[in-house]
Amino acid sequence: MNYSNSSVPLCYSNTSSPYIHDPNIGGVHFSAIFSALGLTSNLIAVIVLIKSCQRTQSRSRSFFLIFLGGLVVTDFMGLLVTGSVVISFYVNHIDWRQSDLGCHFCNFMGISMVFYGLCPLLLGATMAVERFIGINLPFARSTKTAKGRTVSMVLMVWFFAGCISLLPLTGFGSYHIQTPGSWCFLNISSKTNDWAFSLLFSVVGLTSIALSFLLNTVSVVTLLKVCCGPDRTQRRRDHEVEMMLQLILILVIATVCWCPLLIFIAQSALSRKPPEARYLLLWIRFATCNQILDPWVYILFRRSVLQRLRPRVDWSRNSMMNLYPSFQGTIRRFTQPSVQSNLVPDGMVESN
Repeated sequence: MNYSNSSVPLCYSNTSSPYIHDPNIGGVHFSAIFSALGLTSNLIAVIVLIKSCQRTQSRSRSFFLIFLGGLVVTDFMGLLVTGSVVISFYVNHIDWRQSDLGCHFCNFMGISMVFYGLCPLLLGATMAVERFIGINLPFARSTKTAKGRTVSMVLMVWFFAGCISLLPLTGFGSYHIQTPGSWCFLNISSKTNDWAFSLLFSVVGLTSIALSFLLNTVSVVTLLKVCCGPDRTQRRRDHEVEMMLQLILILVIATVCWCPLLIFIAQSALSRKPPEARYLLLWIRFATCNQILDPWVYILFRRSVLQRLRPRVDWSRNSMMNLYPSFQGTIRRFTQPSVQSNLVPDGMVESN
């Protein structure tokens, strides 16, 4: 059926990239398996996190688990909302240009894509900030910090991402249908508002990744100073090492999954040229893998799991450092000049 610009809603016309309605692209089986795998992974992670919260005695670990819980819930809801829309498209062969004349459904899909896309990146940056303060600046955080404040930080991240995703409803940017017709996303065009919103989305995502990388690097260096310093045997910091390992893996996954899409959007916006639909769809699918891989970081990379997989190996921090004496000596020589000035007190690291 042919549509004239006067009869087609704005979100389905004047799309920057050529739009092709083709339910045969992708297929329902791929989307269903993809969504089911992601939802199952996040449900398993939720159960594991709840059990860990009930057993943990460390305050710093309990705060970290709250952030992880927020990340898992966000990934689960993102897959549930967007996956339901995509699967219904392939099952019913819906043409939104006929059934959504007010663009309400398309705007909802676009808001969901932006919101559930930014939240994991912002949460990762927030977790990096929390660990940076807990490891590097323990005196800057009150020892009576309540879990409610950590929950408030998660809610603030959701609120911030929600505000950005709602900007197109105010006229700053717009959401448009994308090939093959199963999803809506921000419109990358030469129009000032669309260009600015696309760039905003990309800059916020890339800044979150860069901030996470910077703070995690500093935290790892400080943690190595503590582990290899003269007072390293006073108190074990296995939980600190475990949390940093999980946080670094979350950063690696986010970087690999999201950077191609964010860079692609930034390049398209800065060049003021319409993006190629096939690359946009490819990088979107690549970014969605982040929601599937995130929960497995905590499911698999825990000392209790590693000990079950390799029961003969001592996965404690002291044992792992003793396995590589040359590495330990190198770190000790590297950190010796400043270890005394930057050493975090044992009691404060444990309490934070």
